[in-house]
Amino acid sequence: MAYRHVALALCTLAFAATMAARLVISPVIPEITADFSVSTGAIGLALSGMWAAYALSQFPSGVLSDRIGERRVILTAVGLTAASSFLLAAAPSYPVFAATAVVLGAGAGLHYSVATSFLARHFEGVGRAIGIHVSGGPLAGLLAPVAAAAVGSRYGWRPALLLGAGVAIPVFALFWLQIEPTPPARPGTSMRSRFELGPLVELLGRPEIRYSTVMAVGGAFAWQATASFLPAFLIGYHGRSPAAASALFSLYFVVHGVSQPVLGGLSDRIGRDVVAAVAFGTGAVGYAILVVGSGGAIVAAVPLVGVAMSWGAPVQSRFIDSLSSSERAAGFGLVRTVYMLLGALGSVVVGGLSDVAGWAVAFGALVALLGSECLLAAALAVGGWRA
Repeated sequence: MAYRHVALALCTLAFAATMAARLVISPVIPEITADFSVSTGAIGLALSGMWAAYALSQFPSGVLSDRIGERRVILTAVGLTAASSFLLAAAPSYPVFAATAVVLGAGAGLHYSVATSFLARHFEGVGRAIGIHVSGGPLAGLLAPVAAAAVGSRYGWRPALLLGAGVAIPVFALFWLQIEPTPPARPGTSMRSRFELGPLVELLGRPEIRYSTVMAVGGAFAWQATASFLPAFLIGYHGRSPAAASALFSLYFVVHGVSQPVLGGLSDRIGRDVVAAVAFGTGAVGYAILVVGSGGAIVAAVPLVGVAMSWGAPVQSRFIDSLSSSERAAGFGLVRTVYMLLGALGSVVVGGLSDVAGWAVAFGALVALLGSECLLAAALAVGGWRA
């Protein structure tokens, strides 16, 4: 197997490991809230903190990789994920749990932007490569929720959270052994100079970056809300059992994983904006069915949501298309920090809305959001707005 394919496989597994450590939390949220005697909104706040820290790590990770090399940064991300999972499972109180969740997010966040920049240098069909890499998240989502629910129901939520470390440790070893050291791109550049405000504002202000960021913010908001609360929504709103909800959550991730490379490859051939519009539109329909449907319609709606949350393949490829090779590591990290930081609000907003107004209002808001994103992408696709 060619080295670039080995690198793609291991980057995908590393992403799966960093994602699994975060996704094992969702199926055991009811047990955590009961143990710490806190509300769903409080857990949503902790998860938003975790995703916000994940977002904030994106830009520094790119700058750091330019200084010390991509391999070291990715190994640091996977290692911190393993260590944080141990600490999260041992948290004695809600404040410690919330703080450790933030540390977990920050460590895991060092991986994705750096790995994407690394892969972009090895593959010409960047949309397909990004689609495969992103599928590491759904791969984790396929296995982690079911495993966490099973372990949590029998042994409690703390052993369930240890599953994150159990995945991260062997991936760390494989990456260490198989991936060659990567030379830093800018070893002599001052770290401080990379954080100067002017060039960052200029990059974010480019029209092609600005439109991509708007699409990514909406997609990330919906993704965070779905990853945090889809099982709880199915249990609390539709009366599904924890096992059934976890199975549907896994179905969501199966479709999510399969559709990522498909949408990425299609975006290489027919255009990023067309594929993004289809993804967001599919999501608006899927969430609407989840809110107003029942019975078998719910099972049918979950795959639609899975397709929708694969928006990252076309939209992230849109970013890469707009950045030069010298900008990709730090530049892609910067835009991911921006859109993921705003998108991290999805957990606390949807969790808070569910407490105040109910699950129908909370998930109904996602219908409106993704409908708006579909219209934006469609407008760009037909040339109504020049990007």
